Amino acid sequence: QLQPVESGGGLVQPGGSLRLSCAASGFTLDYYAIVWVRQVPGKAREGVSCIFRDDGRTYYAESVKGRFTISRDNAKNTVYLQMNSLKPEDTAVYYCTGDLGGRSCPLMTKSLPFDYDAMEYWGKGTQVTVSS
Repeated sequence: QLQPVESGGGLVQPGGSLRLSCAASGFTLDYYAIVWVRQVPGKAREGVSCIFRDDGRTYYAESVKGRFTISRDNAKNTVYLQMNSLKPEDTAVYYCTGDLGGRSCPLMTKSLPFDYDAMEYWGKGTQVTVSS
């Protein structure tokens, strides 16, 4: 497959949980890291979490640290994002993509700018809505 396939989104109440999946067998092995990015209409893309392909290092935006957990299953070529204690401000379309050099990963921890448009492949994303 050329594009990642995101799934697992939905509508949850504040404080609820969702587990997102990213099937990325078509490109995962070619990239240094896999990153979850979210976008709200009219706002810039925001890096959410990142996991390095080989050593498993993880990174999180400060806004989600302690609430979200990224993981990967090598056998399934799938990356997951477990989202707990969800807040309304987490509402967005969530995408996963490959970061060829892994350079976005440390930057997102400090909310530093990064050109996510440079990332090669994007799926359709999965909608996460947190609302009471």
